[in-house]
Amino acid sequence: MIDPIRKDAVERMKKTIEVLRQGLSKIRTGRAHTSLVDHIHVAYYGSDVPLGQVASVTVTDARTLTIAPWEKNMVGPIEKALMASDLGVTPNTAGMAIRIILPPLTEERRRDLVKVVRHEGEGAKVAVRAIRRDANDRFKQLEKDKLIGEDLVRKAQDEIQKITDEHIGQVDRVLEEKEQELLQI
Repeated sequence: MIDPIRKDAVERMKKTIEVLRQGLSKIRTGRAHTSLVDHIHVAYYGSDVPLGQVASVTVTDARTLTIAPWEKNMVGPIEKALMASDLGVTPNTAGMAIRIILPPLTEERRRDLVKVVRHEGEGAKVAVRAIRRDANDRFKQLEKDKLIGEDLVRKAQDEIQKITDEHIGQVDRVLEEKEQELLQI
């Protein structure tokens, strides 16, 4: 009865950390990488589709992304989607190739991005703690229903606390890596 609750909590905590990693990968570090445009959707024959489904995205150099649409008529919609996005850059078009040149980050912008990263990390920590609370509530409910004893509940809660501490530590390590990446010139 305790083991499935513990396994569920561990799985949910792992997913939380994975979501944090994905969210942080979208934060620009001054270097170009294809995940910067993963969240951009393009109007394609009446429906919004991810940019990666209508074009190939490649890293040309440290600060340049090149987008090559698979259909010539998609150049305009892709440009429009890039302009409307939160990237804050203007695409340069030459025939079928769209280039995005990322400007270098200023020191002030780097510090702002570190604040954003810390905010994302705090959200992940809150989510991990909420998972711990849910597991503990389920343990207490089992005790209330007289399915397990008080000593088993305490042991299970201690185990969940250790798992929570491990995952909070992982969140801290992910944040530290991203902060170092952002502050690196």
